[in-house]
Amino acid sequence: MNFRTHKITVISMFCALSLLAVICIRIPIFLPFLTYSPKDALITIGGLIFGPLTALIISLITAFLEMITVSDTGILGCIMNFLASSAFACIVTYTYRRYHTKRGAVVSLVFGTVVMTAFMLLWNFCLAPIYMGCSREAVVKLMLPAFLPFNIIKGVVNSVLIMVLYKPVIMTLRKRYTFLQQPTAPSPITERITYLLLILILLITGITYFIARHHM
Repeated sequence: MNFRTHKITVISMFCALSLLAVICIRIPIFLPFLTYSPKDALITIGGLIFGPLTALIISLITAFLEMITVSDTGILGCIMNFLASSAFACIVTYTYRRYHTKRGAVVSLVFGTVVMTAFMLLWNFCLAPIYMGCSREAVVKLMLPAFLPFNIIKGVVNSVLIMVLYKPVIMTLRKRYTFLQQPTAPSPITERITYLLLILILLITGITYFIARHHM
């Protein structure tokens, strides 16, 4: 098999493992729909191997597969799952690729947790009233006691899992797939696509928050 086929195979494996993690481990925290599964740790490891764009793709595929299999939150749940996974995985991946040291790994995980938490607070403010069927004021009251600690806990647990699992996973894959033995830098086109997609997500987030804010 050539490089592209090998890469697709490994990415597909991470998608399957991420879905399996959702199916096998779903732990409610604070509220019934705030569930933790270790999928984001697996998605992030895939991103650390192939780059932020791959993390974005795995996040999207996993969120869609989760929606059509085990999730009962429909399209809104799919959107929220995609946003949470991609925010954490892309930030961690991007930061670690710029600061490829042990300290950089810790900083990237902390930064990813902080960004993901802030990002999801905005989206919960915007969308939670719809899938919870309540007023936005009621959602605001849940920010500190539920949404904030949930996202922090999720980020911390995923960070610990990544630190434990990354090395054994990459070592195992390198034995099977020789193209992973040397780190590959993303092409300029891939980087541009990643930047454009992330900017687009940020713009959509800002516009959605602005609209929600003015409809309180």
